[in-house]
Amino acid sequence: MYYDDSVMAKADLLVSIVRAGASGDRAKLRSTVEALVADERARSHHGVAERLERALQSVAVTPPPLTTPPPGGGGGRDAILEVTPQQRLEELILPLPVRRSGEQLVEEHVRADVLRAHGMEPRHRVLLSGPPGNGKTSFAEGIAEALALPLFMVRYDSLVGSNLGETNTRLRALCEYVRTRPNVLFFDEFDAVGKERGDTHETGEIKRVVSFLLMQLDQMPSYVVVIAATNHAELLDRAVWRRFQMRLGFPSPDRQMITAYLERTMDRWPERPSATPADIADKLGPVSYAEALDFCQNVRRREILGLGETGIDAALEIELDLWSSRVNPGQQDAERSRKAVAPSRRRTQRRAPSRATVSGNEGDPALPL
Repeated sequence: MYYDDSVMAKADLLVSIVRAGASGDRAKLRSTVEALVADERARSHHGVAERLERALQSVAVTPPPLTTPPPGGGGGRDAILEVTPQQRLEELILPLPVRRSGEQLVEEHVRADVLRAHGMEPRHRVLLSGPPGNGKTSFAEGIAEALALPLFMVRYDSLVGSNLGETNTRLRALCEYVRTRPNVLFFDEFDAVGKERGDTHETGEIKRVVSFLLMQLDQMPSYVVVIAATNHAELLDRAVWRRFQMRLGFPSPDRQMITAYLERTMDRWPERPSATPADIADKLGPVSYAEALDFCQNVRRREILGLGETGIDAALEIELDLWSSRVNPGQQDAERSRKAVAPSRRRTQRRAPSRATVSGNEGDPALPL
């Protein structure tokens, strides 16, 4: 069968469009469609040309396929640590609002085509706040696992530079790299780069970094799920909050949640202790999930190293005794507060006799110094 050159040229354009769409190369897709529009206008097919132009304008942001190989090392790749997700979202013990929000986020991305058909994009910017050790990192990992995406954890040691403008350059390279494939980009300790710009103690360089970061967040495509976590939400710039479509709180777990966590952890042990998880939770007191995990691992280590001479109950008893004498941040804060108040009280006591003398009470006994 014979085809003229014009038919073959159009076939080449159509093949190029298919390849660009399959690879997620929007620049190539746009240039090829524009070439096809020009060809149709040259043939006086103005109706077809206008339909192609309207279709091109309505193209949604679509992610490249997971099979797209990432570019070589260097640049933004140096500022991230790629982690294979292990935590499952359904296995995490989370507050009910957080769990429902996480499930909804996963559904929006799994069914993103339905949203895009109606001109909407899935939410993809999430801010997590709360005390350390209560599941923020595990939540990010659970989202990545549920979406079957790699988890990119930002390395601030490679991101933040000492020279003027260096951090922004590295941040730009990082964002360009993560746009090459669908992923979950996780900023832990987000207040390190998202600090309040009105803070008089911060340098102008940090303020420029925050402004540039906000711009990058606005331009991030929806197939990159950005999750930021902070232990100090009060330090974040007010404009940072607006950039995040979901803002989830991770409070310290209560006794019931710690009991459920201990129950789930001890179910994986070869032998269960005689004490119930509820009794152990009472003896541990207010703790985070990370502290509860550390305690359970210490019990197992002691049992394993006992080589049969130290049973699980004996190991548990020993670790509970050690736990009661541990130093925790709350005690340290209380000690610092006590030391700060003590000098103030002594100064007040020393000034007291002079106040009595001024008031004309010379006959009153002197106060102890």
